[in-house]
Amino acid sequence: MAYLIAEQGESTPDAHQAVIEITADAQNPNYWRDVWQHRELFQLLVWRDLVVRYKQTLIGFSWSVIRPLTMMIVFTIVFGGFAQLPSNDSPYALLVFTGLLPWMFFATTFAEAGNSVIANAPIVSKVYFPKIILPISCIFVGVVDFIISFFIYFLLALYFKHPPGINVLFLPVCIILLCLFVMACGTWIAALNVRYRDFRYLLPVVLQLGAYMSPVGYASSVVPGKWGMVFALNPMVGIIDGFRWSLLDTTTPFPTFSFSVAVVFTIICLIPGVRFFMKSESRFCDDL
Repeated sequence: MAYLIAEQGESTPDAHQAVIEITADAQNPNYWRDVWQHRELFQLLVWRDLVVRYKQTLIGFSWSVIRPLTMMIVFTIVFGGFAQLPSNDSPYALLVFTGLLPWMFFATTFAEAGNSVIANAPIVSKVYFPKIILPISCIFVGVVDFIISFFIYFLLALYFKHPPGINVLFLPVCIILLCLFVMACGTWIAALNVRYRDFRYLLPVVLQLGAYMSPVGYASSVVPGKWGMVFALNPMVGIIDGFRWSLLDTTTPFPTFSFSVAVVFTIICLIPGVRFFMKSESRFCDDL
C-alpha cells in the first residue's frame, strides 16, 4: 500500500518534501485490507485465466471432462485390469476417479500458482497490488475445473450404482484442506521461482513423480504394512484417502494417521509460506 509521508511547515527550501513509500511485505499492517480492496482485480484475473485456458480450442471447457475421464480409463486398465489391484469393494474406475479429483486439482493449480508471478511479470513490474492475489486466483480457477469434474463423479456414481453415503458430509473439510495445501506449496514455489528459475523446470518432474508416489491409480491399502507409515508421510496420501473415505461408501476406516499428517504439514507450511511470499514481494520487480 502506498503511504504519504509529509510534515507540515512553511514552503521553504528546508521544508520536508512529500515522500511516497511503497511497502508490500509482511510489515504492512494493512496488507490483507489491500487484498480486499483489489478484489475486482482478483475477479478479472480469474476470468482472464479461465478464458485464456480454453481460448482457440475446438471443444473449450469439455477438456475439463475429457482429461480426467481419459486418465481414469488408462489407470483402470493398467492398475485394475493388468495389475489386478484391489479396489476395496468399490468399482475400480470410481476408485481411480476419486483419486484423480484431488490430484488433478493439486497438480494443475500448484504448477500454475508456482509460475503465477513470472507469468504475470508485465503487470507485476508496472502496477502495485498485493501479489499474493496471483497464486490465490490460480486456486479459484482450479476450483472451476474441479466443480466440472465433480459433476462427472456424480454421473459415474449413478452409472455404477455406488452413491456416496453419510461420509460425504466430511467432503467440505477435505476440499478446504486441499485448497490450503495448494496455497501452502504454491506461495513457497511462486516466491522462490522468481529468484531461482530452476524451480520452473523442477516442478514438472516433481509432479510426475508425485503422481506415482500418491494413491491416484490404486488404493493405499496395496502398500505393504511396514512401508505404509512412510508412504503416509506424503500429504497427498491423506488428502486423497480423505476424499475416497468421503465419496466411496465402503467399510474402509477413516485414514486417521495420513489425514493428520496432511493437516499438520499444511499448517506448518502455510503460515511461513504466506509470510515468505509477502516478504519477497519487494524484490519481485528487481528479479523479474
